[in-house]
Amino acid sequence: MKARSRSGFHIVLAATAGGVLAYAGLRLLSPKPPAAGSSAAGQGVAPRPASPASASSASPLGPPQLLYLPDGGDLGPGAHPGQRVLPGPWRPAGGACPEDMVGIGSAYCIDRYESSLVDTAQGRLVSPYYHPERSILQRTYGRWRNARASGETELARSTAVPEPASWQLQQDFDVRAVSRAGVVPNGYMTRGLSKRACENAGKRLCSEDEWVRACRGSAGRKFPYGDKYEHGRCNVFREAHPAAALHGNASINHTDPRLNQVAAGGRPLLRKTGATAECASRWGDDAVFDMVGNLDEWVEDPEGVFVGGFYSRSTRSGCESKVSSHAPSYFDYSLGTRCCKSL
Repeated sequence: MKARSRSGFHIVLAATAGGVLAYAGLRLLSPKPPAAGSSAAGQGVAPRPASPASASSASPLGPPQLLYLPDGGDLGPGAHPGQRVLPGPWRPAGGACPEDMVGIGSAYCIDRYESSLVDTAQGRLVSPYYHPERSILQRTYGRWRNARASGETELARSTAVPEPASWQLQQDFDVRAVSRAGVVPNGYMTRGLSKRACENAGKRLCSEDEWVRACRGSAGRKFPYGDKYEHGRCNVFREAHPAAALHGNASINHTDPRLNQVAAGGRPLLRKTGATAECASRWGDDAVFDMVGNLDEWVEDPEGVFVGGFYSRSTRSGCESKVSSHAPSYFDYSLGTRCCKSL
C-alpha cells in the first residue's frame, strides 16, 4: 500500500467499512475498540460488533486516495483506475528536465542560459574572461598586464586587465558547465573544453539540429521572437566591435581578456545571461535565452561548428547563423557553449 518515490514516500489512505487505514512508512494505524476499563468503556461506549449483514450492506468505497508529500524531487506514483492523486508539484517519471534546463518536446533538454563555469573540485567560479586552462591563463594574464601601458588606443591603455582568482593561476583545475541567470557567460572556449564541461555536469554538447530546433521555439520560427529580423531584439549586430575599440583593428588580439568588458553607448557589448528578455525561444510556459547573439556556441561536430552569432557579428540569419571555418581547438572571446541532455 505504500507508494514509493525517488526520494521519499507517499501516504496511502484506504477507506474501509470499519474505518480508515493509513499507511505511512512502516506504521499501520487503524481504529481500535476501547480497552476494557478505559474512559470510553466507563462512559458506556462499547465497540460496535461487525456483523455479516452490516459488512455485506456496506457500499463499495473505491480505491484508496494518495496524498502527496513534497520532499524535493518526488516522482508521482502510478495511478490505478478510479484513483485520485492529491495535488503536488512532482513531474512525470522519466520525462523531467533538470531545473536549469528546458524541455524540447519530449525528446531532450537544453540549458536555459549560456554556460558559465565552476571548477569541479570545489564549485568555485571560473573567470569568464580567460581560456580556462591554467598554463594558457597564466601566459595570457602576464602578456596583457605587461602590454597595457603600450596599448594602441587610449581605451586599451586605461582599461585594467581583469584579475583571475589566485587559485586559477596556481593550481590545475577542471571545469563544469552551469546554467545560471544574471552572470557573465564564459567565452574563450574550445570545442573540446565545451564538451568536457558539459560532460562534467552530467550533460553533453548539443547536436547542431538539436540546437537549431531549440532556438526556433515550439512555433518553428527563424528567430526566437518571430519570422523576420528585428534589430535589437537579440544581442547581435551591435554598433561596435571590441577589438576595434581596444586595438584599432577588429581582426587582431582576440584573446585579450578585456574584450568582453568593452561597452558601447554606455551598455556592455556582452550581456549577462537572460538580460535580453525579448530574445527568448518559447517552449510552452518556459523559454531558452540568448540563442541568437551574446556569444557564439559550440555544438557537437568533430570538424568544429559554432552557431547563433555573437554580439558584434553582422548577421541577420537568426537561428541559422553558423560558422564552420575554425578548427575545434580554436578559441577567442566570442566563443561559449550550452549543454543538452537526453530524456
